[in-house]
Amino acid sequence: MSAVTITPGATAPSLLDTVLVANRGEIAVRVLRTLRELGVRSAAVFTDADADARHVREADTAVRVGSYLSAADLVRAAEVACAQAVHPGYGFLAENAAFARACTEAGLVFIGPPAEAIELMGDKIRAKETVRAAGVPVVPGSSGSGLSDAELADAAREIGMPVLLKPSAGGGGKGMRLVRDAAALPEEIAAARREALGSFGDDTLLVERWVDRPRHIEIQVLADGHGNVVHLGERECSLQRRHQKVIEEAPSVLLDEATRAAMGEAAVQAARSCGYTGAGTVEFIVPGADPGAYYFMEMNTRLQVEHPVTELVTGLDLVAWQLRVACGQPLDFAQQDVTLTGHAVEARICAETARAGDGRVDFLPSAGTVLRLHDADGPGVRVDSGLAAGTEVGTAYDPMLAKVIAHGPDRATALRRLRAALADTVVLGLDTNTGFLRRLLAHPAVVAGELDTGLIDRDAAGLLPDGVPTEVYATAALLRQRALEPAPGQDGWTDPFAVPSGFRLGGEPAWTVHHLRVPGHDPVTVRVRPGLVRIGDDAPFAATLTADADGSRVRLHAGGTVTTFHQAGGEWLGREGDSWRVQSYDPVAAALRGAAAGAGADTLTAPMPGTVTVVKAAKGDEVTAGQSLLVVEAMKMEHVITAPHDGTVAEIDVVVGATVAMDQILAVVTPTALNEEAS
Repeated sequence: MSAVTITPGATAPSLLDTVLVANRGEIAVRVLRTLRELGVRSAAVFTDADADARHVREADTAVRVGSYLSAADLVRAAEVACAQAVHPGYGFLAENAAFARACTEAGLVFIGPPAEAIELMGDKIRAKETVRAAGVPVVPGSSGSGLSDAELADAAREIGMPVLLKPSAGGGGKGMRLVRDAAALPEEIAAARREALGSFGDDTLLVERWVDRPRHIEIQVLADGHGNVVHLGERECSLQRRHQKVIEEAPSVLLDEATRAAMGEAAVQAARSCGYTGAGTVEFIVPGADPGAYYFMEMNTRLQVEHPVTELVTGLDLVAWQLRVACGQPLDFAQQDVTLTGHAVEARICAETARAGDGRVDFLPSAGTVLRLHDADGPGVRVDSGLAAGTEVGTAYDPMLAKVIAHGPDRATALRRLRAALADTVVLGLDTNTGFLRRLLAHPAVVAGELDTGLIDRDAAGLLPDGVPTEVYATAALLRQRALEPAPGQDGWTDPFAVPSGFRLGGEPAWTVHHLRVPGHDPVTVRVRPGLVRIGDDAPFAATLTADADGSRVRLHAGGTVTTFHQAGGEWLGREGDSWRVQSYDPVAAALRGAAAGAGADTLTAPMPGTVTVVKAAKGDEVTAGQSLLVVEAMKMEHVITAPHDGTVAEIDVVVGATVAMDQILAVVTPTALNEEAS
């Protein structure tokens, strides 16, 4: 892991001895790293579920809390740890003015902006009004706070479709809804309010004009308590899914020097307008065809997830500067001293499964235990991660697990290094988007720098694996075959009648049949005998395995090529950033389950582990194709379960608040045609 460059003179602030990191996961680990480099004692916080988490192990001390969202618990933890300051990271209470005030009132240094600035910029409606008064251009949208559903719908129609619904509090894409059809406004407003309330405790919404094919450009600012404000260049964050960023880079290929300077100055004015101090980000929406027509969207009053790309191109440690500013130290450089060197690109590794269906791709949360982990390394590569082997990833928190960042002298080199680093990254035990990110970075439009926030939604299906590679099934079957092989006796003799491929005089060994299934794909029959594999009805091919001493890495030799896989926990396999969990499949049991379900019935199952938050139908209800029946939430994201066709709800097996497992049966809808035949 590459070390973050410490700015010359950024010694440990003399006022601080111990800092409490009021967060978890990769951001907690990242902040701890700078504290360690500065010689500042660190204290972590943890809930019962995180007692053995990586951030707990790496801190000098750790204090149990009931909740990461309890300001009282966190302040008490700081007192127990004898901390003088609190770093909130991002997420949770990082942009909570009440928490900032609680820290200050307890005599703690809050490593962030003043509570008043958090409050002002945290309310997107007030923030737009404030920066507009400072001369910063803003996106056209609704005005006034606390609009009712009807007022929001009226404002949307007045602005003109399509529009974007946004929570006034919070960020990270939670609760944001793009609405193109005015008829869908009531349901989308209700869903946006639910997500906003669940994520931020505030369901206030605003509505903005949607800019087609927009680019998302943000400016990093840094301000001290002595009136000095500088910007550190821009980051391009246009590659998003569900309005959440997945790839970020610095600088942007869209901006020329004049536009960069103008947007940077606008960001500085936005920061000054709210009395900002510390590190913050001013976000702009930019029409790709007209970069000069940029609009202020919001200000994030905290460290951003994507801050490493700025650190790598500027050589500044933003966490170190947060500490210095919080202790009253002035910036020791001016705007003209800021230089951008090379190019940096970041990829967010998330616990999620990409599934294609109904003409779109859904990114569904994943969960599980990290069975095997390997972080990438190499020239220009940095990994910020909260993972360790044995980490339990649940559905209670945001799905982001780690970030892989690559820096190079130019954009092409940075992209190439990042693709290689993702191919070298191994996370087994749950599904991640690592392979998807690698393919995204090779997309011709991404390579050319022709980005916009809708690119992933348009092209996601082409970025999914084209089925499961035959090498995966062959390797899984050979591993299972090896597990069935009897161990030689003490004399080295193996009973031939115990060999799974059978024994016969003067004949060839029999094929051993393995029924295998990758979740989300149809089951496959694989036949194996010594040196040969046959998948389905395809022709047999020569294939053998070699393995490392501990068996955690195997190599498939087939067709004159060698393919390397990592495995752990039985059937988990990984290759070049992708992972597949290959399971045994019992066709007899599957047939019995199908018969029990009843002919013509269509079973709806949970696409992800989570909690049922809304139930809109009951047994016996007549429903139409596409009608919303239930909502399942996981990792602060909602997934709507809809009727697959016109029909009758024959069964609905869950209630609001129920916890469901992946693939658990939720409801059964009998098609209308079958109902008519039965009558």
